[in-house]
Order: sequence, then structure tokens, then C-alpha cells
Amino acid sequence: MSESRDSLSRTPSLYVVATPLGNLADISRRAAGVLAAVDLIAAEDTRHTRRLLDALGVRTRTMAVHEHNEQGAAGEIVRLIEAGQHVALVSDAGTPAVSDPGARTVARVHEAGLPVVPVPGPSAVVSALSASGFNDPHFHFHGFLPAKSAARRAALAGLREIDATLVFYEAPHRIAEMIDDLVSELEAGREIVIARELTKLFEQIVRLPISEAPAWLSADPNRCRGEFVVLVSAPPAREGLPLESERVLRLLLDELPLKTAAKLAAEITGSPKNALYQLALSLKST
Repeated sequence: MSESRDSLSRTPSLYVVATPLGNLADISRRAAGVLAAVDLIAAEDTRHTRRLLDALGVRTRTMAVHEHNEQGAAGEIVRLIEAGQHVALVSDAGTPAVSDPGARTVARVHEAGLPVVPVPGPSAVVSALSASGFNDPHFHFHGFLPAKSAARRAALAGLREIDATLVFYEAPHRIAEMIDDLVSELEAGREIVIARELTKLFEQIVRLPISEAPAWLSADPNRCRGEFVVLVSAPPAREGLPLESERVLRLLLDELPLKTAAKLAAEITGSPKNALYQLALSLKST
């Protein structure tokens, strides 16, 4: 334990510490100070985290907290904090508990009435968004899509009408199939940003029409390597009804007669009933 606790709260706490995605220079001074001062670091992979700690000259002891042991490990972390110890939580890279282990631990600490302190820093989601140039007013972070194509396409069908930039994570062995399914399920007018190996030696960020993404990916085998953040721009603007009105209408048409669905959709969304009725006719005819 460090001789100084200036980086810590006066109350024993859990510190959710963001660590570099790849470039060790991205560690914040505060994060380094917390990791040096706490009594224990709960890490997704202690061997991976030890490399970071060695680079920082930090000798704090570690324990493993990953998807297979998190339930039990969270109880131990609560016990340690109740006993007066400070504990830091880190994942292999980026911000813990965002498509990474840690959320169960944080929840258990909250349930025990103990403090949780975020130590912000690198995030693959935010890094990719900042470099995308997409100007949509909202983004929807989905994380990893299902591994099987049928389930993946079903998930994408459910996301198609969301009026926001869609953000996904993907692994290298599935990236080509995932991109193919994006092209199949989403409108051709959208743009895509493929960001791989963020902050690492072979970092690459490309923005192009979604229809061109499969050809770009297959043009060089190296483009399928690394960890990916994939962003897809919001649905193109349409004349007539807002996307939300169409979404509501589609849901109602699954359960109600056409006229009733159009009437209720108008009451819910405020869109014109006649326009919704005409849209319902076209949807039923396809």
C-alpha cells in the first residue's frame, strides 16, 4: 500500500478505474494514484493488469474478478470494504462494467450501502464516437451482437428503427459476418465507421457508405485483425411520418386490426391518422 492516501476518499470505497485501451500513456494521474494507494485491485485478468502496474511502478496486491467468479468475488470485496479497506476495480482495458465484468460487483457494493467512486478515463465507445464525425443527436450502445447470424439479424431488425447512431463491439473472428449482416438488415443510405485497435500500434479508423464496408474489409486480411468498435449512422431522414410514429404503428399492427392500429398510433404519437392509415396499408401489403 502507498504511504499516501491523498488519491482516496476518507471513507473505504470501491473505485471503478478506467485503464488504457492500449497506449499506456493514456492512464490518468488520478487513476495511477488510486491504483497505488488502494489496499487491493480487483482485476479481470491479474496477469494482464500486472503488466500495467509494473509499468507504473505499483506494487498493490491483486485478485481476479471475471465473469466466472464474479458472484463470489463481489462478496469478498464487500467484506473487505466493510472491514475498512479501499478496493479498485479494473478490466483488461477501458472502463469496467461496460460490456466487461464488473457490473455485478458494483451492484453488490451499492446493495451493501457502501460508496462507489468512478475514476473516469479511456472508453472505446466514447473514443470511437469522438473520431466518427457522426452528428446524430443520440447514440445507442448495444455492445456485442449475438454470435449466430440468425440471432444477429433478428437483433439488428429490432435496432433498425432507432433514431440514433448505433454502436457495437465485435471480435476479429466475427467481424466479416457481422458487417455482412449490417448491410443486409440496415438501409443502404447509412454510413459506417469501423474502428479497430484503438490507441494501439495498428489503429485504423475508416468511415464509408455501409454498402462499401464488406469490400473494404476483404481487400486486406489485416483489416480483420484486432478488437473492433463499429458505428452506424442513424436512419436516413424520411419524408412524412417520424420514425417513432412508424415504430409504434408497426408494433400495434402486430396485435390489432389495421384501422384500430392506425387510430391508436395517431393518439399515441400525434401524427396524422390518415397518413398512418396509408402507411399501415403499405406495410400490410409487403
